[in-house]
Amino acid sequence: MSADGFHVHGPHDHAVEHAAHGNDKFSGRIAVMTAILATVGATFGYQGGATQNDAALSKNNAAIDKTEAANRWNYYQAKSNKQNLAELAMALPGVDPEKYKADVARYKLEKEEIKKEAEKWEASSNEWNRKSDAAMHQHHQWALATTAEQIAISLAAITLLTHKKWLQYTAYAVAAAGIALGLFAWLHVDPIAGLMLALGGAASAH
Repeated sequence: MSADGFHVHGPHDHAVEHAAHGNDKFSGRIAVMTAILATVGATFGYQGGATQNDAALSKNNAAIDKTEAANRWNYYQAKSNKQNLAELAMALPGVDPEKYKADVARYKLEKEEIKKEAEKWEASSNEWNRKSDAAMHQHHQWALATTAEQIAISLAAITLLTHKKWLQYTAYAVAAAGIALGLFAWLHVDPIAGLMLALGGAASAH
């Protein structure tokens, strides 16, 4: 306990403290490893937060564009109603059809322009949603990579206490898996999707 209250040490802090008070090279190597993994894990965590923010921003933009599209479609419907009324008026007895022909033609032209705008906003909304989904998937990859590094650090701390070689190698393996996941996230690669695609291609070949 410190002068200001309780102070909780993480696995990396214990590893460094143990290495500082020890003279064996084994402890020193593990302490260095945990320091590196802590840095890598912090970087992965930052990237995970950034991609989550990107996903939220893209989702917000998608909602805005979807609202704009809905407004355009409502306007389109209003023009359709006016066109229908003008066409109905043309069919009434005792009414000069030529009087409403210009209105019908004008409403048709305006509807086409409004439809193009509505479809443009819908396409934009769909694109923002696609970006949001991609960013969220990448966020999950960064989160998995960060978790793997945290597990590796904990295993390294246990290794310091037990001096078990198999724990050391397990920590290395988990750390390597975390780094691989981080590289996949950075390169926007989905190894599971790639594997499923490869298996699907192999199955169709047979």
